[in-house]
Amino acid sequence: MLGLTSAILQLGGAGFVTILGVLLLLVVVVAILKAVVIVDAYEKKALTVLGEYRKLLEPGLNLVPPFVSRTYTFDMRTQTLDVPRQEAITRDNSPVTADAVVYIKVMDAKKAFLEVDDYKKAVSNLAQTTLRAVLGDMELDDTLNKRQEINAKIRKELDEPTDEWGIRVESVEVREVNPSKDVQQAMEQQTSAERRRRAMILEAQGERRSAVEKAEGEKQSNIIRAQGEKQSQILEAQGDAISTVLRAKSAESMGERAVIDKGMETLEAIGQGESTTFVLPQELSSMLGRYGKHLTGSDVKVDGEMLDSLDFDDETREMLGLDDIEDILGQIDEEAEMDVEAMEEEAQAIKEGETAANIRSAEEVIEEADEEMPPEALEDPATETEN
Repeated sequence: MLGLTSAILQLGGAGFVTILGVLLLLVVVVAILKAVVIVDAYEKKALTVLGEYRKLLEPGLNLVPPFVSRTYTFDMRTQTLDVPRQEAITRDNSPVTADAVVYIKVMDAKKAFLEVDDYKKAVSNLAQTTLRAVLGDMELDDTLNKRQEINAKIRKELDEPTDEWGIRVESVEVREVNPSKDVQQAMEQQTSAERRRRAMILEAQGERRSAVEKAEGEKQSNIIRAQGEKQSQILEAQGDAISTVLRAKSAESMGERAVIDKGMETLEAIGQGESTTFVLPQELSSMLGRYGKHLTGSDVKVDGEMLDSLDFDDETREMLGLDDIEDILGQIDEEAEMDVEAMEEEAQAIKEGETAANIRSAEEVIEEADEEMPPEALEDPATETEN
């Protein structure tokens, strides 16, 4: 100190003034730097002078008293607070753990500076306690399923105290809610049992439906089979009747021809005798006249009718019902439709196909019956005589 003083004295008055000027310049530069505060566009700064709050510094260049001023920065953008994982006991005594994210924004920097020490820490602690309280008021299933309801309740609980701090809670999002391991195992067992129950129900419903479909199919099959048997019996009886009439017609025709042939032989034997007078039965003469017209094509009028052909007359056809076969089959079809009203379109298509097949079978039976008739019953008597 003495050495510095002696040096200053040695420099003289001029040197002292120079050093003082330099020191003064340095003080002025520092004061200017301290008096100028630059605030970013997304910030506001609280200004205190000698410990007294003065104002909020807006974004841009601000002048403050140097050396006696202090500023506190507040970010006016939306900020994210991570709420640590919390443990809670639900209303049905199930332990769960949960964590969340809170999005906040400083709306009034003055309140955030004067009303609360550290607004971020305060909001985080308040969110933790609120999260535990909300989970404790709910049952386990609700905590797992009603995530939006939990978020809304937490935000509502945070709104009132944070408003006093100049903070707005914009959103709360619960990220995870996990029950304890024992509860998770119980839930897995419950889920597995529920799935097995549903599988058994579906299997039982499938078996029931299968049984119903099988019974319905058997019912339709029995109805169709019964209708087929009914039609078959009708056609078989129709064929038997036709065959009986044909045999009767054939026997009648063969009987007349046998009488005529025998009569011709008798006439030949009589003609060889010496007698010139002959007595013939009227029936024989009538048949001979009818038969002779067929043999010679003569136009001689003969009392009585010619030999009848083997074609069915109207009375026989009506008796046999040859003209009513289609009507009978139609009635059968109508009865079948009344019996199977509940059948599906596929069963109806099968029924119609089988009905058409039965009709064709009936026609084939008639054709076969015609083919089985004796050839002499179908040939013209005149043609047979010429042969």
